[in-house]
Amino acid sequence: MLHHDICILGAGPGGATAALHLANAGQPCLLLDRAAFPRDKICGDALSGKVLSELKRIDEKLTGQLAAAPMQVPSWGIDFFAPNGRQLGIPFKPKFDKATDRAAGHVAKRIDFDNFLVEEVRQRPEIDFRENVDVARTERTATGWQLLDKAGREIATCRMLLVANGAQSEFARKVAGHALEPDHHCAGLRTYYDKVTGLSPDNFIELHFIKDFLPGYLWVFPLPNGQANVGVGMLSKTVADKKINLRQRLDEILATHPTLAPRFAQAERLGPVRGFGLPLGSKRRPLSGANYMLLGDAGSLIDPFSGEGISHAMVSGRHAAIWAAQAVAKEDFSPEFLKNYDKAVYNRLGQELRLSRVMQRLLNFPSLFNIVANRAVNNPTLAETLSAMFMDLDLRERLRQPSFYFRLLFGGK
Repeated sequence: MLHHDICILGAGPGGATAALHLANAGQPCLLLDRAAFPRDKICGDALSGKVLSELKRIDEKLTGQLAAAPMQVPSWGIDFFAPNGRQLGIPFKPKFDKATDRAAGHVAKRIDFDNFLVEEVRQRPEIDFRENVDVARTERTATGWQLLDKAGREIATCRMLLVANGAQSEFARKVAGHALEPDHHCAGLRTYYDKVTGLSPDNFIELHFIKDFLPGYLWVFPLPNGQANVGVGMLSKTVADKKINLRQRLDEILATHPTLAPRFAQAERLGPVRGFGLPLGSKRRPLSGANYMLLGDAGSLIDPFSGEGISHAMVSGRHAAIWAAQAVAKEDFSPEFLKNYDKAVYNRLGQELRLSRVMQRLLNFPSLFNIVANRAVNNPTLAETLSAMFMDLDLRERLRQPSFYFRLLFGGK
């Protein structure tokens, strides 16, 4: 039987990041995952600048290793397609030079990126990493947690449990009380295609806001070897209220949309369309309790506008490692002490999640999207401002200012 001070459930980006930061601090931990890596994870596969920042915090060399890996393509921006069909290209860095600048983002399949992190985990003697271990049940003990398999046999015990086992986490539901709320949950579909035409030569990721599919959106993200990640996302509440069949709508859009249909006419779907659920960070929830912390999707930390979850999982993993190590050092695993973890995560992500919730609600107003797109195409200054919004939280704060919308509508500086 295994006993550790700190055990981490799930070796995705949140759990792996936490384990690597603990290792950097000289703190041993047990890392368990029910799968064997490499393993697939349903996702959009985009890696933002925030992911690169978190990689640097683990080890400065990791961003260079990622950029050199054949599993990824560098992405230089976002193409927004407004409901009126207007295309608005937003580079992550205005006037970028691919010859000299480092890409601010990448796209890589999760089967590859997650394994990239796990390969780092495998190099660290401080991390006792065990795959194919299915923790079916957790039980409170006098000093922490007991982890059990389906037959009720003990797998391990620990004083501090870091729960990073994803959107379907039973622990998050049954112990932490995170109920599935359709207004704060997104339903998504993802599939892979080959031979999609018209992909950006600069690997801009595409977000299509289609008039009769709002408040949902469709994405097309370029991948290595000419492939693309294609999917749709929509609030679960809307899907239920309007009785929308997402699989049917995805097929219809790709077959009939005037811009997309020609691009997919000769494309080949690679494998099945797979569904997934995204617990959104549009509602602030508790992230910790006695002897535990919730990380990433298990903590409902996904961006409600973009659907991004990888960087938020890594942010939570970094802060979980800091406070778990302090809890061990102080021998204080109380809910009161571990609330410091909640504060740290929401200090970093809270404002961004609030602003993204505002942007998510704007999807109900297609005319505003059209105005922004029309004006930005003819106004380089506005386009650069929008570009910075997606890279700099201070500029995104402008979305809360009425004067910003006045300038959008009526021009001016």
